[in-house]
Amino acid sequence: MIKPVEPNGREPERSEDDIQRDQLGPRGVPGGPDPAKMTPQRDKKTPDHVDPGHTA
Repeated sequence: MIKPVEPNGREPERSEDDIQRDQLGPRGVPGGPDPAKMTPQRDKKTPDHVDPGHTA
């Protein structure tokens, strides 16, 4: 199969991962649920406990 060449600076609509996910399912099980959950970046960056620091 010949893959069409994309112009520089442009990405194809669907990646190889998207195509495989359609064929095999999200975890390699066709028709299976996708248990993956995206965590917002702000939640990952914000510490749970804020240490006020120490005075000199």
